[in-house]
Amino acid sequence: MEHGIIVGERATRFGEGAVETESETKPRPPLSGEPLALELVNTTFVHGGLRGSLVDALATPTELDLWLEEHAEAFPRGPVRRASGPATASHLAGFRRLREALRELSRACVAQEPYGERAVAAVNRAARLAASWPEIGDGTADAPADRTADGPVVRWAEPDPRLVLLGAVAVSGVELLTGPRRRDVRACAAPGCVLYFVRTHRRREWCTPACGNRVRVARHNRQRRP
Repeated sequence: MEHGIIVGERATRFGEGAVETESETKPRPPLSGEPLALELVNTTFVHGGLRGSLVDALATPTELDLWLEEHAEAFPRGPVRRASGPATASHLAGFRRLREALRELSRACVAQEPYGERAVAAVNRAARLAASWPEIGDGTADAPADRTADGPVVRWAEPDPRLVLLGAVAVSGVELLTGPRRRDVRACAAPGCVLYFVRTHRRREWCTPACGNRVRVARHNRQRRP
């Protein structure tokens, strides 16, 4: 078990080498630290610069479990701890549908366009999976994963923990794209890059320093040409 995610017999390394092998050969998303909604959007990215190839970091259920593991600290603790057994194709399809909707809404946000009805409906539908409420526990039968020390027991309406996590990503999108931070959502200005980020300072134009360096080098080379 790492970061509290339990995945049955494969808990220690998500497949005892399956993901480990994939992660050695398949690039991981280059940007981290964004709101969960953008972290999901950014699981599709270009690797290799302007002439690089598009990579999908959520191509298999195993890769979904890896992504959930990497972001475990950002999710509600209870569902993370209760996620037993590997993710299914249905789980993967749900996260990919949400990713598509969040990418479209992020694009519209940056372009200052109205949000599309289909994308909004998809995000809102997923957000309902995160519905929860606090209860007073009996002090004996409540799983530690569902409560904090001396705090209430948290119950979720959705029994599938991974769907609760899907809902948490959708809630992140609702909060980001309807709150004050929506004004700072940006698409990376580097040619060929498809990543989104929340601008942390006024002059930030790139998702990562690598994209900024690539643009500056290209600009410098153009200026040196006779």
